Amino acid sequence: MAKNIMFMGTGSSVGKSLVTAAMCRILDNHGYQVAPYKSQNMALNSFITEDGKEMGRAQVVQAECARIEPQVEMNPVLLKPNSDVGCQVILMGKAEFNMDAMDYHAHKPKLVEIVVSAYETLAKEKDVIVIEGAGSPAEINLRDNDIVNMGLAELVDAPVVLIGDIDKGGVFASIYGTIMLLEPEEQKRVKGFIINKFRGDVELLKPGIKMIEEKINIPCLGVIPYKRFVIDDEDSVTERFDKHTEGLITIGVVYLPHLSNFTDCTAFEMHPDVNVEYYRNQRELQLANPDLLVIPGSKNTIDDTCHVIESKMGEEIRRIHDCGVPIVGVCGGYQLLGKEIRDPLQVESTKGSIAGLGLLNIVTTIGAEKRTVRTTGKVQGDFMGMALVDLAVEGYEIHMGESQALDNAKPFAILADGTVDGVIAEDGTVMGTYLHGIFDNDAFREKIIETLRSKKNLAAGPAAFDFKAFKNEQYDLLAETVEASLDMKKIMGIIGEIEN
Repeated sequence: MAKNIMFMGTGSSVGKSLVTAAMCRILDNHGYQVAPYKSQNMALNSFITEDGKEMGRAQVVQAECARIEPQVEMNPVLLKPNSDVGCQVILMGKAEFNMDAMDYHAHKPKLVEIVVSAYETLAKEKDVIVIEGAGSPAEINLRDNDIVNMGLAELVDAPVVLIGDIDKGGVFASIYGTIMLLEPEEQKRVKGFIINKFRGDVELLKPGIKMIEEKINIPCLGVIPYKRFVIDDEDSVTERFDKHTEGLITIGVVYLPHLSNFTDCTAFEMHPDVNVEYYRNQRELQLANPDLLVIPGSKNTIDDTCHVIESKMGEEIRRIHDCGVPIVGVCGGYQLLGKEIRDPLQVESTKGSIAGLGLLNIVTTIGAEKRTVRTTGKVQGDFMGMALVDLAVEGYEIHMGESQALDNAKPFAILADGTVDGVIAEDGTVMGTYLHGIFDNDAFREKIIETLRSKKNLAAGPAAFDFKAFKNEQYDLLAETVEASLDMKKIMGIIGEIEN
């Protein structure tokens, strides 16, 4: 069985996902067969494996860092929030049921077998499993039935490294408080701590590190500097929605209340010529001047469509369209752009049927079964006059609804199984697709940027941007930064301690 190490945090968004990803790349660089693992993930950014299973994107990034194909055992339980108190529960890649928070907490003991079995499958194949916790192990109200933090560490006998985020402030208090709220046996399992996102001279931090080491009797394993890595975020707890970069081309993204798979726009954010902006309300859309508008996926398309219309964001989207700005809707955004969304089984809402924005000639019916598949296809319609007919594209589908094109609407693509995906408006200015990851296709994305540059009378840009190569460079940079910042001899000793 594989050795292991588990990274927990003093809270959410302290860097657990990226440190886990970095460790996967570091260990792989040193010749170990390594896999990531997170027993339970709560996120609206998901991915479809080769065998059609749904899992969290954070573990996909970590698998890519380990240079292996993502598999659902890396994230056996995925929770996708669909309201303020409830979520869809996905077990081993398949949507099983919806539950509110109280019912799910009571249900967790039944998931232990699934969680352990998935871990053991990976452990039989690899040298090291790098485990990520969730939130904080000091959430003492959730300690009973825990399957993702200390409860999991006990189940798989993993040594723990605690991560604190100094950029939030109060890092020493958060580390001390977290340790003090653990039971004595749990404290013994914590073998070291890391201070993440540090800005400044580490020498100024050393007196505080020495004091906290003495108070908790746990060593500091390193201080990781604050750096911006262009890597997919786990969920909407991210800085990307507030930042504005410089770029000759502006891609605007409509921020929906149940925004899902916003990582579809990561390829644009990584592009040196592109500025990506997120619009949360009518006022921001009024002030916006995008060259292309993207409406991304949603975990509750009906509620989000109602929000867009009632908040008058819909009026601004139509105005932007009337000004000649091309629009792309992906998955839920595609459904939202249609004439009508029907929900006869009340999967998402009790409203039954609502009108969409009417920019695409489709009607969508929400069904009981979720379609999860990775697929390829060839572009058919002529979006933005790009003349890309027969261009090969690939992506993945995650959706409950099926959309029917009306009046011989032009399809976006014909998929490998012969089915039609998406629609392009008659004038070629609006496009919808169910293919997540559509902008990851270099030729398709670069043609969009080239067309937008031409529309603004800008000179041709540099050579085509290689999205996969850039991602890999960022993974290497992450790994180099983390490895240079940590005491890797101690880290490897911690991994080896599990045999003691």
